[in-house]
Amino acid sequence: MAAMARGEHAGLARLITLYGPGIRRYAAQALIVSSESEDVTQEVFLRAWTQAQSYDPDKGAVSSWLYRITVNLCIDHNRRRGFRRFVGLDAAPEFEDETPGVEAQLDGRQRLALAHAAIKALPARQRQAILLKVAGALSTVEIAEALGTSAGATEQLLVRARATLRAHMDLEDG
Repeated sequence: MAAMARGEHAGLARLITLYGPGIRRYAAQALIVSSESEDVTQEVFLRAWTQAQSYDPDKGAVSSWLYRITVNLCIDHNRRRGFRRFVGLDAAPEFEDETPGVEAQLDGRQRLALAHAAIKALPARQRQAILLKVAGALSTVEIAEALGTSAGATEQLLVRARATLRAHMDLEDG
């Protein structure tokens, strides 16, 4: 971060290498249209570059700071998309059939599709917490910093999210 604050491109390249894949995975799950995750990921690193001097290591880890930017951008992006669709500026997204094809009738793919649907059905804060845990590989403390909550509140979000996902998957299993 110090290198980026000094305007050194190597600092940005290092952040992209370290955190880019996780941020893109998180954005793909958090956005209404997952294909827009690349755009959001680029915006995250553009903001990190332009706001590098505002990063305060005493307030949290670099990963938490980047994921906080990511969470906020995903929320804003989804709100704009919803508003554009509401006023008719954006065509409603086409229904994506996530059921496996004939050649992909493996149980693993079906369970993965069910898990994706269950994650998308979680309340927003639980979904954000579980995606930061899984896609971002963040610790509970880092997730708390990214979401602006306490570690205890974050742990409760994760516990409720896991319980809801387990119940959903058990229900699907019959």
